[in-house]
Amino acid sequence: MTDDACSRAVKAYPALAGLPPALRARFSAGARIFSAPAGAVLFEPGSPCQAFPIVLEGAIRVARLAEHGREIVLYRVAPGEPCVVTTHCLIGRGEYPARGTVESPVTAVAVPLPLFDDLLAGHAPFRQALLADFAERIVSLMTLVEEVAFTRLDARLASTLTARPSPIRATHHALAADLGSIREIVSRLLKQFETRGWVALGRERIDVLDPVALRRLAHGDDGRAAR
Repeated sequence: MTDDACSRAVKAYPALAGLPPALRARFSAGARIFSAPAGAVLFEPGSPCQAFPIVLEGAIRVARLAEHGREIVLYRVAPGEPCVVTTHCLIGRGEYPARGTVESPVTAVAVPLPLFDDLLAGHAPFRQALLADFAERIVSLMTLVEEVAFTRLDARLASTLTARPSPIRATHHALAADLGSIREIVSRLLKQFETRGWVALGRERIDVLDPVALRRLAHGDDGRAAR
């Protein structure tokens, strides 16, 4: 890998700064840059974990799949963020329990398992940042579980709509995956929102017309929508 690529990796993941010369040389020799288009599947449940990705550009969606095809998005990996599922698999020498799909075209650095082990053992800033990111992501996943288990779907959908800039460019299936639901239910709720004048629906487009009403629902002030 070139010096320029190393610099890009350090810029994306600052915990790599200050590598000892020998470890930096191993990083330059062992890491590689790869690109993948939107929609490409980087890993599947049951596939072996062989490298740690450092995203330079784009985003990866990590989702858990059910037997009947339903999925829930666990998190997204953007530049500067680690993939905690990959971290777990590399440390535990296990297989992937989720699917990683390229959401927007990705350029990333792949750090092979032996080099990952060297970085973990030989560079404390990398190890500390990785553990801190791991802990932060676990907290966010616990929040996701709590929302799915205890918060009404209509309220979570309303919260999602008001959290994004309008118009929202997304399919009903993608929204359902983010919410841990199914497309048919999300489509029905969106139609209810449209009937009330809160949104306008188009092809892979949602215009938010009444964000105040949606925020009231998100905070539990309006219980008229079906679950």
